[in-house]
Amino acid sequence: MMKHTEEFKREAVRIALTSGLPRDRVASDLGIGKSTLGKWVSQYRPSDLEAAPQADLARENERLRLENRVLREEREVLKKATQFFASQRP
Repeated sequence: MMKHTEEFKREAVRIALTSGLPRDRVASDLGIGKSTLGKWVSQYRPSDLEAAPQADLARENERLRLENRVLREEREVLKKATQFFASQRP
């Protein structure tokens, strides 16, 4: 018998609850039994699954803030370069 990770189980439950597909289809697509998926769904309540998307959002938010800061710095450099070259014209 194969032991599945907690992450795999949580993702299987999330797919089963949000995909709109029948559970037997989800179970067969994931290579697990329908009863196993049913057990996992009852074990991992939807409130348990909310933490994962929040963590993903926090990482994405941090990535976007960093990207935003870099873009602001690049814009400032380009502004200064534009001013410098404009003042060099005869």
